[in-house]
Amino acid sequence: MANNINPFHLAIPVHNLETCRVFYRETLGCVEGRSSNLWVDFNFFGHQLVIHYKPKQDNSSLYTNPVDGKEVPVPHFGVVLSWKTFHGLAEDLKQKNIEFVIEPYIRFKGLAGEQATMFFYDPSGNALEFKAFKDINQLFAK
Repeated sequence: MANNINPFHLAIPVHNLETCRVFYRETLGCVEGRSSNLWVDFNFFGHQLVIHYKPKQDNSSLYTNPVDGKEVPVPHFGVVLSWKTFHGLAEDLKQKNIEFVIEPYIRFKGLAGEQATMFFYDPSGNALEFKAFKDINQLFAK
């Protein structure tokens, strides 16, 4: 696996800019960058995440797919962390009383691609997944 990965840019809609600004900055610890009254940039674990204001819409289109016996929200985004960072973040989020969609656990235990994973929503209903591999070379294992 390459050590130098280009940072991605992701822009997501949020219906409450200030609540989400606090969530990404305080709950996830992302450093805030540029902003306006309609959007905010964050350093999302080395990647550029931008939250853009969009009026709230009906969430009846929430969808899940079964993966390893759990209902995974689709769409979702997140980042692959180191094993130690993942577990530290999971404990921090538990202390902050985050409501998990899927509690932190080990997925595909004993199989190719074994990983730690967890899912939760931001205050605007965007699904996030954080994961980690003991062996990063298993990231794309079949």
